Amino acid sequence: MRALVQRVQNASVEVEQKVVGSIGPGLLVFLGVTHSDSQEDITYLSKKIAQIRLFADEQGMMNRSVLDTQGDVLVVSQFTLYGSTKKGNRPSFVDAAPGPIAQKLYQDFVAQLEIMLEKTIATGVFGADMQVKLVNDGPVTLMIDTHQKN
Repeated sequence: MRALVQRVQNASVEVEQKVVGSIGPGLLVFLGVTHSDSQEDITYLSKKIAQIRLFADEQGMMNRSVLDTQGDVLVVSQFTLYGSTKKGNRPSFVDAAPGPIAQKLYQDFVAQLEIMLEKTIATGVFGADMQVKLVNDGPVTLMIDTHQKN
């Protein structure tokens, strides 16, 4: 599982010109799922995102998590995180899990994160053509890959 995590002042996602998810200060998470992902990956990634310290404390140091700040989270499915550009100019997405498998893991990830943060998580619409708007704060952007924990 891969997550591109951005600290944002605000973010929203639209489908067919209708806002389906929006947040204030917090984290925008683009989530990609691969064939070998499991509940273990969901547990690891949801805990990492809930606890990673990307928000400033009183001294301006990144010492607070989204859990500490009670910030919002928006999760958007993003199969292109598993795109490969090794050959030619057209990306290959063979490493991305098929839709039905990815959708289940995406939904399970959102549910796990809601439990960890004790709040509703905003989402996009799985498999839809989405327009994402955001104001990146910092900018702060990290890639987390559950298959590269060490």
